[in-house]
Amino acid sequence: MKNSAFRIAVLPGDGIGVEVMDACLAVLDALTAKVGGFALLTERLPGGALHYRDTGTAFSEENFDKCARADAVLFGAMGWPDIRYPDGTEIAPQLDLRVRMGLYAGVRPIRAIPGVPTALADPRASGIDLVILRESTEGMFASRGKGVIDGDREARDTQVITRATSERLFDFAFRLADRRRTRGRPGLATVVDKSNVFRSFAFFRKIFHERAQAFPQLQARHHYIDAMALDLVRRPWDFDVIVTENLFGDILSDLGAGLIGGMGFAPSADVGDDHAVFQPSHGSAPDIAGTGKANPTAMLLSAALMLDWLGERHGVTACNEAARRLEGAVDRVFADGRVRTPELGGTDGTAAVAHAVVAAL
Repeated sequence: MKNSAFRIAVLPGDGIGVEVMDACLAVLDALTAKVGGFALLTERLPGGALHYRDTGTAFSEENFDKCARADAVLFGAMGWPDIRYPDGTEIAPQLDLRVRMGLYAGVRPIRAIPGVPTALADPRASGIDLVILRESTEGMFASRGKGVIDGDREARDTQVITRATSERLFDFAFRLADRRRTRGRPGLATVVDKSNVFRSFAFFRKIFHERAQAFPQLQARHHYIDAMALDLVRRPWDFDVIVTENLFGDILSDLGAGLIGGMGFAPSADVGDDHAVFQPSHGSAPDIAGTGKANPTAMLLSAALMLDWLGERHGVTACNEAARRLEGAVDRVFADGRVRTPELGGTDGTAAVAHAVVAAL
């Protein structure tokens, strides 16, 4: 077995980001000790809204460089409602990381966890298992910091869709669907757009179907964004890999999280050709920060995504095994009722979930 040591840049950030990160690192320590075959060398890096308030810098160039040199980045949450840049925009180094590190593929798994109630009464909801793949560097977010306000009369932001990024995104989507097909999923990729109205989206869809030709073993379909919002509530079990533009993906991934219990159960990854960042989909949650109530499940499942990505990228099967062990442990503690978090009507907070997962390992 290949034995590797991976450098992990750890960005706890703000609010509950720090709390769920502490829980996650404790679980990873126990996991690596049990599985063996690899090591995680972590380095905590400060950054975020509170760091900006105290220092005038949200995230230093030195720490950007450390993230770029790391094998992976594990991210908690950054942002605070009343701490903003002078132009009123949010403190969000995570968005800067996506652009500067070329993290074009925002991977948002939406999977029903055994024992966690879904938002839908239909018994088929227990089988929800899809991935929303969000382009993370352009689309409407290309206008971040570049929008124009004309006097007090008009404001304009511009969407950008490029062929180069779209081709990489769609190839990623088809490879993901193919990999999931080997695990029993249908091998289906669905592009979501508004191509009946906007030329940029017609261009987006055209490239999707061009790239589909290289994957004849898979199904390639398309959906308008409004119809997808409807069908994710009406029949989410019919979808596999959903690939879409940045803003649409931002919205749909939150809708998807709502289907499976909430943001506390929704992991994510932002992946490029050379780098990747793994973080829970939730924010810093100032309303519960410091209370110990934060659900660390999304953070733990994001760490499982990191381990799986490291294993695939570097050929270290122990990492893939660790990812499966961690995901399985999370499933067991909820399936057998060992823990019940506050959003599910229980009282088990951050530490209780982490301890239960370690025991389940």
